[in-house]
Amino acid sequence: MHYRILKEPMAMLEVQMSDGERLTAESGAMVYMKGNLEIKTRTREGGFFKKIKVTALGGESFFVNDFIAHGECSIGLTGPPIGDIVRIDVKPGSGYIVQSGSYVASTQGVLLDTQWQGFTKGLFGSEFFMLKATGQGDLFVNAYGGIVGKDLMPGEKMTIDNYHLVALSEQSSYNVIKVGGLKTTILGGEGLATEITGPGSVYFQTKNLREFIDLLGISQRSETTSSSGVSFGGFRIG
Repeated sequence: MHYRILKEPMAMLEVQMSDGERLTAESGAMVYMKGNLEIKTRTREGGFFKKIKVTALGGESFFVNDFIAHGECSIGLTGPPIGDIVRIDVKPGSGYIVQSGSYVASTQGVLLDTQWQGFTKGLFGSEFFMLKATGQGDLFVNAYGGIVGKDLMPGEKMTIDNYHLVALSEQSSYNVIKVGGLKTTILGGEGLATEITGPGSVYFQTKNLREFIDLLGISQRSETTSSSGVSFGGFRIG
């Protein structure tokens, strides 16, 4: 299986598949297919409640599509955000915690679950739940803006605004902190950030979707009341 990422920042993932290879993708991610590709629609791995968690709390669909190649085939996939798509290498004992809604596709062996961080441990943007990718294989994620990856040495620290954090290694230690005081939060446009300590890898996006929504004058509170998911204090969970 070979892949390439085309047309960034309007990114599309193109995968060349050989006979018998299988690729799992988020529902609605397909742009095109070429060749004899069999599609099998199924629910996600795990029990019923695990599937509900990933769907309602992780921002992902209840169903996924397995694309199985019969002969040489190719497929184009994408996600909703206008921005980069990157590949993350998931290995046994080296999984990733990923921003909700960024999942595009994965190869066999990658499992998705939700990771509850509570009110003090961690928030990615306004989401209380994140996805946890474990197992072994390729994970493809899509975020708003460009995606930058950094490797942290043991003990090395990095602070990232929560609305820019895309993914981090599960072996990294991290804490959510306040950036500045009340005056900074209100007047300086800063608030919560995540302080990550290596060793591990971290991925962040160059653009802030919340700021883009504010620029367009869209009310987050009014939008969340009409969308799916759970509303809490003006923020949408899921």
